Amino acid sequence: MEEVQECEERYGKSKLVHSIMRHVAETLSANLEDLCIAMGWPLYQNYGHAYDAFKLIAKDPGPILDPLTREVTEVCQDGGKAVPLVSHEVKNLLVKNIRHKMASQPVKICATVEIKCYQFDGVLHIQRAMTKAKGAGNEDCHVKMTLIAAPLYVISTQTFDKNQGLLVLANAIKTCSEEIEACNGKLVIKEAPRVVTEREEMHLLSEEEDSSNMDDEV
Repeated sequence: MEEVQECEERYGKSKLVHSIMRHVAETLSANLEDLCIAMGWPLYQNYGHAYDAFKLIAKDPGPILDPLTREVTEVCQDGGKAVPLVSHEVKNLLVKNIRHKMASQPVKICATVEIKCYQFDGVLHIQRAMTKAKGAGNEDCHVKMTLIAAPLYVISTQTFDKNQGLLVLANAIKTCSEEIEACNGKLVIKEAPRVVTEREEMHLLSEEEDSSNMDDEV
């Protein structure tokens, strides 16, 4: 369980770093890979994870970003000199984005739903409905569906914008419901979307599974 949590935490950090770097590259019409080579990868090497470097940059960017230089040889001159890997414009925009996006922590939003379809190929209809639900997400707010024990599912998302997350999850549930009802199936919301901690999510998953096992025994 601890290894899973560590992987999820590292994935969340990497996702945030990529989001910030991508936004900087798109805003300045720069090449994202070049930006990662010049700045992202060295920060991973020097600080274990660029996320940890970003936290330091948010407080004082100079000591972290200024040492990122490269050696160039001057034409018609002996030796070379160190020049910045990235421009002041890139640095300023990066710092601005870091301070904006890291001012808050991502929140996890979950809902529990029951999906049934007794029609021919009902499983395929449910799978298509789940795919529709996932498609309701966006770049910054992915939708995930986890099977607890048929017919119970947990539908979740993680985002820095709580209101957007709740809206995306509500739309995902609506889309899923419309798709399964079109196939004479039914979706019932057992627990409406709400913000949960990682521990609450794990408890929710285990609690629902225990409940399903008890129903099976009965």
